[in-house]
Amino acid sequence: METDEEIIVRVATPEDVDFALPIVAEMESSAKARGTGIAKRNPMDIKKKILQGNAVIAFTKSGFWAGFSYIQAWQDDGFVSNSGLIVAPEFRGLKVAAAIKKKIFELSRFLYPSAKIFSITTGLPVMKLNSRLGFEPVTYSEITTDTRFWEGCKSCINYPVLVGHQFANCLCTAMLFYPPELKNPVLLSTAD
Repeated sequence: METDEEIIVRVATPEDVDFALPIVAEMESSAKARGTGIAKRNPMDIKKKILQGNAVIAFTKSGFWAGFSYIQAWQDDGFVSNSGLIVAPEFRGLKVAAAIKKKIFELSRFLYPSAKIFSITTGLPVMKLNSRLGFEPVTYSEITTDTRFWEGCKSCINYPVLVGHQFANCLCTAMLFYPPELKNPVLLSTAD
C-alpha cells in the first residue's frame, strides 16, 4: 500500500459504520503493543458515534482506513471528551493523528461551542497535539464528574489505580481546553 497517497480527514458518515470493527480491533491491538492502558470500546458504541455525526475518520484517496476519533458530551453539554484517537500502523508517522486531532477539535467546537473540551491520555504525542490546540494539563477534578465517563474506564488495565485514588488521578494525564468566553470571564457588576 502506498503511504505517500493523499489522506482525507472528514466527519464520519453512515457509510463508515462498517469500519467500527477494525477501528475497535486496532484500538485494542495498539494498546497491547504499547503496553498502555486504554478502555476497550464496543463496536456498537463506535457505530452510534458515527451515525450521530460525532466522529472523524481518515482514509486514503483509494479508500484504505487510516485513522479515527470521536466525541462525547457530558454534564448537559458542559464538557466534551475527545476520545478514541487511533491511527492504523501503516499510516503512523505521517501526521495523520495531528490532522484527526485538529478535525475532532474543530467538530467539538462547532457542535458544542461553549463546552470545555477534555482529553485523557498516557501518550506524549497526544499531549503535544493537545497542547498545540490550546489544551492545558489539569487535575481530574477539573474535568467531568459524570460517573458514566469513568465507567468507561472499567476495561482499562489501570482501572484499579483510578479506583484506588478515588477517581482523583490515574496514569493518564487530563488535559482541558477552556472556551475563550469561559477562560477569561468578564466580571459583571450588579451595582447600578
